[in-house]
Amino acid sequence: MHDNDSTRQPVWRQALAGSQMLLVAFGALVLMPLITGLDPNVALFTAGAGTLLFQLVTSRQVPVFLASSFAFIAPIIAAKQQFGLAATMGSLMAAGLFYIALAGAVRARGSGFINRYLPPVVIAPVIMVIGLGLAPTAVHMAMGQSGDGADQLVPYADAMVISMTSLVVTIVVAVLGRGLLRLIPILFGVVAGYVLSFFYGVVDTTTIAEAQWLTVPAFTAPAFDWRAIAFMLPVAIAPAIEHIGDVLAIGTVTGRDYIQRPGLHRTLLGDGLATSAAAALGGPPNTTYSEVTGAVMLTRNFDPRVMTWAAAFAVALAFIGKFGAVLQSIPVPVMGGILCLLFGSIAVVGLNTLIRHQVDLSVARNLVIVGVTLVFGIGGMAFGRGEVALEGIALCSVVAVALNIVLPSAQRWREHAHY
Repeated sequence: MHDNDSTRQPVWRQALAGSQMLLVAFGALVLMPLITGLDPNVALFTAGAGTLLFQLVTSRQVPVFLASSFAFIAPIIAAKQQFGLAATMGSLMAAGLFYIALAGAVRARGSGFINRYLPPVVIAPVIMVIGLGLAPTAVHMAMGQSGDGADQLVPYADAMVISMTSLVVTIVVAVLGRGLLRLIPILFGVVAGYVLSFFYGVVDTTTIAEAQWLTVPAFTAPAFDWRAIAFMLPVAIAPAIEHIGDVLAIGTVTGRDYIQRPGLHRTLLGDGLATSAAAALGGPPNTTYSEVTGAVMLTRNFDPRVMTWAAAFAVALAFIGKFGAVLQSIPVPVMGGILCLLFGSIAVVGLNTLIRHQVDLSVARNLVIVGVTLVFGIGGMAFGRGEVALEGIALCSVVAVALNIVLPSAQRWREHAHY
């Protein structure tokens, strides 16, 4: 276990630090199910249970918190419309099983093959598509419309004041905030927008009044449809790579090599089990949270037991019915304003991946992979029609991986150019 002084802190301090970590994760944790139409109480439960599962698999060695993955927002919305909620949950269970298979491959062959088949030039444009592909949803919601822009839910003028206030507050706290404040800008943005929404009379409080104080989260069972699974599996590639990046990041913060111990195969297995377990109960897929890693870095609190407390608090909150009702009453423009920043941030993560790994876009193969992936993803390219169509992030992932395998390496490309 850790020999850091933080492991010897009293239980009450561990609990306090755990509640602080949950607060940092909270905004993104509940925002994702609210956007996709899943139950935030179920998401809280599955985030807590998933983190505990992860700790069990990794022998409680890695101080990370697992919660709702933003990479799956667009695929969940699309899959729910096409296949229904139960089949979507079944496909997300399959995505978790993909992580588990990947963990087995890493254990058998080492992590080198991941870099060969899924290098930054493949992953970066897919991450950019995840963010930019969702841009219209954020803008529609900010203008008071439903995610697809079909219905005007809040009058445009009111919606713009609410959404832009939420956005500005989030930006101000993110940029000018100090210490822990800087890690919870989403929370500030939501609160500011929610309070303003009350003044505009767009908050429906009837569901809050009717909700029970204590209630069991609305768990739902999955169903399995091969079409939904085939649609969702390619999407799982990008978050799997994101997971590796997060494990490296927390290792840099704590000064430990988690790729070696407990091992990348163990952390991937933990993530996979957490995602499959969440989907089995009707919750969103889980991923390691970068904002919590930021909080660990800021507080220098490297004790994984702190995350056990954060997980326990998340599970406990899941059973407070009124709390879930308050979350579900957050008006669309509040979320829309914050999403304008969040979805843009996801795209920037992809851009930063290209820059950090010094991917040379003047090399034709790199330009081809990034260019085609971006246009297919953002433009809405679909291969096939109807139920067997491959489109969106799933298509992007497949195309990016295929191009990387088929196109000659940069070295061979240069040699060929000399003839």
